[in-house]
Amino acid sequence: MENSHKDKQVLVTGGTGFIGIHTILQLLQKGYTVKTTVRSLNRKDYVLETLKSAGIESFENLSFIEADLTKDHNWKEAVEGCDYVLHVASPFPLAEPEDENELIIPAKEGALRVLKAARDAGVKRVVLTSSFAAVGYSIEQKNHIFTEEDWTDADLVDHAYIKSKTLAEKAAWDFIKNEGNGLELSVVNPVGVFGPALGNDYSSSVLIVKNVLDGTIRENIFTVFGIVDVRDVADLHIKAMTDPAAKGERFLATVDGVMSVYDIVKLIKEKRSEAAGKVADFSPIDESYYTMSISNEKARKVLGWKPRTKEEAILATVDSL
Repeated sequence: MENSHKDKQVLVTGGTGFIGIHTILQLLQKGYTVKTTVRSLNRKDYVLETLKSAGIESFENLSFIEADLTKDHNWKEAVEGCDYVLHVASPFPLAEPEDENELIIPAKEGALRVLKAARDAGVKRVVLTSSFAAVGYSIEQKNHIFTEEDWTDADLVDHAYIKSKTLAEKAAWDFIKNEGNGLELSVVNPVGVFGPALGNDYSSSVLIVKNVLDGTIRENIFTVFGIVDVRDVADLHIKAMTDPAAKGERFLATVDGVMSVYDIVKLIKEKRSEAAGKVADFSPIDESYYTMSISNEKARKVLGWKPRTKEEAILATVDSL
């Protein structure tokens, strides 16, 4: 355990999720007292077993509360006595819903529900997990370096997840400006989140690697994406939670460079050949796809964030699977 922060209590929403569980792990390792929300207390044992497998031996500083982003029930109790709230929970579908509001409403209303409860309870700061989806999906990628100044225009996209993250983050900033009453907000905008899967609640990014490994993905996907390790995303949330310079700021969570599925396949075959038995052969995609550039300079300079490389993130995913 690093420094003891036992007198500081943190609520992490969505404790069963990929980012959520890594964030709880790091907070406990640093000595914080942690509360986490789960949609059903039936999932409590999953979280405890997963944290145990990651080396946590004592759970005296961890408590659970049942709360759902679509309902008011228990949010007042969840934030009670907390110094900080890390609002990590948000739906991420594996398939596009028929009605975009299935995603937009819980994302937006859930964020506002958490912010209102935090404000009323006298919480110092909320860190909201947004996404690169709210940054880079309505701007021409070529010759553009994406930074925290960029915003996706929700009117120009028809993808429900991208819209939901954009509208939820905008609503959060509007709430802080108009009704925050001194509550502080910081936002973390991750790209594709990879790294070690602690449990079996895989993120959609981890599923890409899993599906490559088991041969489910057999054809190249003609796109590139940003990469970040989940351990670094959790670390960035904690830095944004405590650093005075993070107040009122958003931070892109990304490493340098981008990758395609072909790059992931190539890396696995070169560095983890023993795991590549079912991995299909892919042709490289055209260099013209590699025009996306995303800056992590702000998180590095303002918060001293030092992320792992994209290769480390992918290989950690492979090793954990």
